Amino acid sequence: MVSGSHCDPKRSGFALSRQLLRALWLAALLAVIVGSLLSSKAAPIQMLERLPLSDKVEHVAMYALLAFLPAIHERRSVAINVAWGAIALGVALEFAQFLTGWRDFEIGDMIANAVGVCVGLASGAAVRTRVRHRLY
Repeated sequence: MVSGSHCDPKRSGFALSRQLLRALWLAALLAVIVGSLLSSKAAPIQMLERLPLSDKVEHVAMYALLAFLPAIHERRSVAINVAWGAIALGVALEFAQFLTGWRDFEIGDMIANAVGVCVGLASGAAVRTRVRHRLY
């Protein structure tokens, strides 16, 4: 049998998992961007407003996901850079909402986004550590 990571079933499964996690992250990123820029009268936003949750909980959850997914499989430096990028994205999207006039500009949303990123990064790092200990 030829050695190499492309022939090792464990490594190829890891590569597939990594691709899947990246695709999920991209879908979450697109959901955050589109969801942030939709009019408050759009059907998806109306559905979210019917949920018995504060919009801050929604912000924390989505931005935690944006930081969690890379934290569980990317190099630490990549995960940290993605986390900083997610915080910057949250700030930029709040300003974009202000410019569109369709949604409210809220500093509280920016704070909730940053809290979500920290939660996602920390929980992703904890999960990654536990998985690594089980694998090795």
